[in-house]
Amino acid sequence: MNRYPTWKYALIAIINLVGVIYALPNLYGSDPALQISSSRGAEISELTELQISTALDEANIKTKTIELGENNLIVRFTNEEIQLKAQSIVKQSLGKSYVVALNLAPSTPLWLRKLGAEPMFLGLDLRGGVHFLMEVDMEAAISKAEERYVSDLRSLLRENKVRYKTISRKEQGGVLIRFTDAAQQSEGDRLINKDYRDLKLNQIENNFGETQTLITISEKSIKETMKNALQQNITTLRKRVNELGVAEPIIQQQGDRRIVVQLPGVQDTARAKEILGATATLEFRMVDDEHSIQDALDGKVPAGSKLYRERDNRPILLDKQVMLSGDYIIDAASGIDPVNGGPDVTITLDGKGAQIFSRATKDEVGKRMAVVFIETKTEIVEQDGEMVRTKETIEEVINAATIKEQLGKRFHITGLDSTEEARNLALLLRAGALAAPINIIEERTVGPSLGAENIERGFHAVWAGFAAIAIFMIIYYLMFGVTAVVALAVNVVLLIALLSMLQATLTLPGMAGIALTVGMAIDANVLINERIREELRNGNSPHASINAGYERAFGTILDTNITTLIAGLALFIFGTGSIRGFAVVLCLGILTSMFSAVMVSRSLVNLNYGSRRKLTRIAIGNTAWK
Repeated sequence: MNRYPTWKYALIAIINLVGVIYALPNLYGSDPALQISSSRGAEISELTELQISTALDEANIKTKTIELGENNLIVRFTNEEIQLKAQSIVKQSLGKSYVVALNLAPSTPLWLRKLGAEPMFLGLDLRGGVHFLMEVDMEAAISKAEERYVSDLRSLLRENKVRYKTISRKEQGGVLIRFTDAAQQSEGDRLINKDYRDLKLNQIENNFGETQTLITISEKSIKETMKNALQQNITTLRKRVNELGVAEPIIQQQGDRRIVVQLPGVQDTARAKEILGATATLEFRMVDDEHSIQDALDGKVPAGSKLYRERDNRPILLDKQVMLSGDYIIDAASGIDPVNGGPDVTITLDGKGAQIFSRATKDEVGKRMAVVFIETKTEIVEQDGEMVRTKETIEEVINAATIKEQLGKRFHITGLDSTEEARNLALLLRAGALAAPINIIEERTVGPSLGAENIERGFHAVWAGFAAIAIFMIIYYLMFGVTAVVALAVNVVLLIALLSMLQATLTLPGMAGIALTVGMAIDANVLINERIREELRNGNSPHASINAGYERAFGTILDTNITTLIAGLALFIFGTGSIRGFAVVLCLGILTSMFSAVMVSRSLVNLNYGSRRKLTRIAIGNTAWK
């Protein structure tokens, strides 16, 4: 009686050990750091590390460590003042092919990181950072869709030799087609109904008695357009946020036209705002292979050409005339070229773009064409002691390949180095620019000092509650109270370990969830202890009372925790944002408290009392003897 088999003690010990290991990283804090990543295909290698180290040594700036990762490089410093000085020096040293972002890097020891132990991410209210509420201009998205239909319908009618006077978009919405006569209108309406079933056609008469066709987008298509615009803007914002080096950004949809962006740990909030609002576009230009690149580098650029740089910084000469801009691209997908088996990107243009591109490439088969990525960024820099807003336009050639045939609505870009590069290129083409304009309607900045204060107060609340419970339990239940307190401590450690293993984001409501879990977890031990005391009062032996107390209290403990778990799951399913964070902590806390209150405390009681053959007295408050 009151003994566990050896394997059960070993299992409990292993679980507790794992819990301690994965909870430990949260004690080490973080270091001010620079995160260096590539923005233009430049390679991050040991040479990059040496270049940064040399530049910082020359400026007499000391670093804690420089860590070379798979796709980035982390430089750690002792304080934020040194971090800010180092940022400008590293930027100058590396040039514009790299992104140098301020960051707070976890200072977890290497041996823990090798075990995969990482600290929890801290939310905006605990770590500080910036919060944006953005609204997508859905009217502009619908207008853009209607403009696309104008070009598509124009191509459709011309290809089928249907005569019309004008096709134009009305300011109030919809596309208006004026046909030459009723027969042409009837044929045109038939073709449009056949090829564009998502459009509604209405025949109307103007003041001159002329019959026209007013085309409107169906309600279903409007909703689909709005949904796609929102999702593409979210994809674009995620790509831009990557440049900031944010460990756990929150970019999520709110309603049918709003986007919430939270960037915990971002110190340079002005840069965050400018990057999120940056504009990007694409241009297709022919490569000028007739003139000398060296002459262009020497300053003798031909009149009809312009000198550009490729991702690896190699110079390339392109025609000034733009064949096609990225505004006509409606889709881009990476894949495998069926001819040579290499990676490629399939581009889909709208009707107008296909017509323009077909004419432009008709006489250029066998020649090289380049894709130019153009991004405009606004930065705030210091000039003569004042902070000045400056605009910078970045133009880079992301691909140059030979045109194998006349191109139209769909074509392939080949000559890429890897499937990863093909995916990145497809992303740039598909999400390089926002699908619809976005407006920042709410901006909120949480300083790191306020975040630190929230953490301090949160921990004080948790530990104050823990201490109060511990004092009460030890005074009231004596040795069984000590056992309950140890089980409660194990519960907190396991909960933190689970949150760290899941890489959950801890927010202020989450800390409230931890404090609530501490208060709720002790209920199980109170039920067990009171049941043991009741058995002792009924005249049962200490061994029998302990055994009956745990077994008979288990059903009540299970019922109460299941009802609370149901409430937590409902909060998680139907809640959003910080409410879901609270629900996650609550549900995990229920699971860990069940384990610690029943399994851990029972194992401690068994070790303390179960090994004795005869037991005449147990320390459990007023009922301390048989």
